[in-house]
Amino acid sequence: MKLLVIGSGGREHAISKKLLASPLVDAVYCAPGNPGMSQDGIQLVNLQQSDHGGLIDFAKEQQIAWTFVGPEQPLVAGIADDFERAGLTVFGPNQACAQIEGSKEFAKDLMIRHEIPTADYQVFDKVAEAVAYMEMKGMPLVLKADGLAEGKGVIIPETVEEAIVALQELLGGRFGESSKRVVIEDFLVGEEFSLLAFVHQGKIYPLEIAQDHKRVFEGDLGLNTGGMGAYCPVPQIAPQVVEVAIEQIVRPTIAGLKADGYDYTGVLYAGLIATQEGPKVIEFNARMGDPETQVLLEHMTSDLAEVITAILANRETTISWDEEQVHLGVMVAAKGYPELYPKGLVLPDLSKCQQAVYYSGVDLVDGELVSAGGRVFIMVGKGKTIVEAQQALYQELEQLPLKEYHYRKDIGFKGIS
Repeated sequence: MKLLVIGSGGREHAISKKLLASPLVDAVYCAPGNPGMSQDGIQLVNLQQSDHGGLIDFAKEQQIAWTFVGPEQPLVAGIADDFERAGLTVFGPNQACAQIEGSKEFAKDLMIRHEIPTADYQVFDKVAEAVAYMEMKGMPLVLKADGLAEGKGVIIPETVEEAIVALQELLGGRFGESSKRVVIEDFLVGEEFSLLAFVHQGKIYPLEIAQDHKRVFEGDLGLNTGGMGAYCPVPQIAPQVVEVAIEQIVRPTIAGLKADGYDYTGVLYAGLIATQEGPKVIEFNARMGDPETQVLLEHMTSDLAEVITAILANRETTISWDEEQVHLGVMVAAKGYPELYPKGLVLPDLSKCQQAVYYSGVDLVDGELVSAGGRVFIMVGKGKTIVEAQQALYQELEQLPLKEYHYRKDIGFKGIS
């Protein structure tokens, strides 16, 4: 088979590399991809993810067996619908289903309608009404831009005064149309984890759980980011909690979508929190997480191309995992991220690294890889324990010239007893 992956980040690098490792696959194209991917034999296609027509033409010309859509933006823009109308097979939800990520209000309404456990909430488009609600509820509360905000649209203010400033920024257009409406929900206490599942025609295939580190600094301090690292498995989340999450959250969500007329295909990402009352939903995404994907696919021993091909053909399949190892990934970002940060920083030579490396925000200038985004690359290591994986990874990172970069030195800390 020849396969196409749409997107350009570390998530798409990991997906493409895993697919290319399959004996069923002759070539993997990534559109637009990034120059770091070429080192793993992935073929880059000079087409933007927004160019649906160009991508469809390419898939037809190259006789692509199926296409995997990595990021949320093209899914919310209806790329799966366009591919299906053109007679092409695509692994990713259609535009209607992608609302589960594209609109937090849609997702919350779905959960309330189908009794899926989540935090109480209200939706506002006016500051005064939102402030009155917050004063009535009391802090802490969570403020979320309704639409897509690249992982930066969630704010947890400590005081009403901070909340008012955040509300004014959000409703004032900080994220454009995405924050014209704001969801305000109760703050949930507990341990967070990510549960992803492959989905097709009502059937779900859950993946191993992972834990992402959203805050920029050690100890989960500082601003929210797109993710500073992840690890799996997550030993402090009991298997029975995961089973409850599958049976009370993931299955009812897919069944609820179907009952509402939405037939979901692709990846459902459930960002969950294990509370004293049981697991509850923090958010849904319509695609794989970044950086969870990079560690999950290193941890997966199954042939990803074989698994997805079987799912799309309605054949039963199982997904297997490395039972002996923990996989842990540390994101290396430009100093200043997630606020103002420099671009064009020369990357160190990572070709001799013992650990897996996946590139995110990089470009090629005069034959050298340079930074082109806030999160630049992730390094994924493994070990029999979280501590072993940390030691192998941080030892390698400390030997690299990374003075102009920043990374957290405590990824996985919650899993160490």
